[in-house]
Amino acid sequence: MAITSRAPAPGGAVAAPSGPPAPPPDGLPGRGTAWAEGVEQLRAAATTEPGRLRIIGAVLAALVLLFGLVSVWEISGRVTAADDVVGRSQPLSADAASIYRSLADADTVSSSGFLAGGNEPREVRLRYEKDIANASRLLVSAAANTGAGDDSRKQITLLSEQLPRYAGLIEQARATNKQGLPLGGAYLRYANEQMSTQLLPAAQRLYEAETGRLYTDYDDARSLPLASIGAGLLALAALAWAQRRNYLRTHRVFNHGLVAATAASLVVLLWLAAGHTVARSGLSEARTQGQESLKVLNDARIASLQARASENLTLIARGAVLAEDKKSDKYDVDFGNDMKDLEAGLATASKLADDEAGRTPVTRASDGVKRWKELHAAARQTDLKGDYQGALGQVIGDKEHKEYSGAAFDTVDASLEQAVAHEQQQFTRAAEGGLGALDGLVTGAAALAVVGAAAALLGIGRRLSEYR
Repeated sequence: MAITSRAPAPGGAVAAPSGPPAPPPDGLPGRGTAWAEGVEQLRAAATTEPGRLRIIGAVLAALVLLFGLVSVWEISGRVTAADDVVGRSQPLSADAASIYRSLADADTVSSSGFLAGGNEPREVRLRYEKDIANASRLLVSAAANTGAGDDSRKQITLLSEQLPRYAGLIEQARATNKQGLPLGGAYLRYANEQMSTQLLPAAQRLYEAETGRLYTDYDDARSLPLASIGAGLLALAALAWAQRRNYLRTHRVFNHGLVAATAASLVVLLWLAAGHTVARSGLSEARTQGQESLKVLNDARIASLQARASENLTLIARGAVLAEDKKSDKYDVDFGNDMKDLEAGLATASKLADDEAGRTPVTRASDGVKRWKELHAAARQTDLKGDYQGALGQVIGDKEHKEYSGAAFDTVDASLEQAVAHEQQQFTRAAEGGLGALDGLVTGAAALAVVGAAAALLGIGRRLSEYR
């Protein structure tokens, strides 16, 4: 076996044998992790000015991009909510109110036609059929635009099931009434009970649910974009700090890249603030001057329809149905309560009306209510004296009574319809104006954020080129 000689090391020490290095002590890693190495390299880079500049450029670009991403995210949500207000939730709320009005009007018209007996006017019959058809059409539309799990779906299902039954009772009442049988009045009262206890409450719940969704969309669309504003201020503060640092080290007032990045970020922030402020103002106007007035007017119109139905049923029942006190006529008591609700609603609507076009029909409706109450009181006195035919003429009109309570009701109903149409236009104009203020903001914020980030990198790159 060959023996290899080994020269002594200087100073008499023996040289260490060649070969692989000894393993490290137990528990200590032989090499650092990738994270540790990255941190070490970053720390080393931060000790030189070029390295610090690279870190500053990366941070500035990241902050500007973060500002853009947060702005796009928040404004997209608000645009969606505002679009839902204009194109979905408010139309659904309006349709729900129309369903209620159509049902209440159908009940009112059916009782008016019943009072006319076999001589039911054709226009009365056509109006009833139009109400039923309109309610059915709106129910189909609401079902197509309502989520499967919503409470609204339950109410739509209930209405769809009960409406044909109600219509069947009305047809039975009409057929029996034409034969001159008193049983027709019982059918009509039962149909009215079905309408009052099932159909109208379900329609009211549907309206409340859709209106609640509308107000939720309002709140979502009007909520302040605090995260975007915070990210924008942070990005601008970082850019201002970087430019001040650059000035202190080079005595150069402007760095074109950083100035461009600051301008782009500032434009986005100002656009964001101005656009959201205008949108918030428009949506607030739509809510206070449009939707709130619509709600009050819809409630008032419903109260007028219910009052008219109660007035008709007072003559049809002829005291057969008593109120809770077991003395008063139930339908006459209901008429008085409905008229109080109607007068209170008109007073509120008059206060909410913000222009002459909105106040005029409300004033006309109020005048019509006063005359309606006078004519109703006169008809009621005639009926209590035992003159049923005279009271009937004072309620539905005849040759001797050219002015009757039904005509006053028609004036009130037509005036309220005009007021509702005006407030709907006010709402649509204000809401669409608010939505329009957000047009282009999402795309603009994204584009300007990319431009700002690129400008920040170019500005830092300009400083780095001076070290090459």
